Amino acid sequence: MSTIDAIGGAAEAASPYTKRSGLRRFVHWLAFCVERRRTRLALLELTDDQLADIGISRCDAYREGLRPFYD
Repeated sequence: MSTIDAIGGAAEAASPYTKRSGLRRFVHWLAFCVERRRTRLALLELTDDQLADIGISRCDAYREGLRPFYD
């Protein structure tokens, strides 16, 4: 399990939307997917030096950035 997965799992476990109605859960999931996609696209825009600062290779950034929004 990567650090990113561990942080995401903790955030999902602490979510206040776990016991909400189906529509609210769907809207929350959709907003979560949009935010995930936005951050993945931002990762693709980082320079090699910035990626090195956070310990990610260009290959890892592309692999993460090109994943589908729902994954």
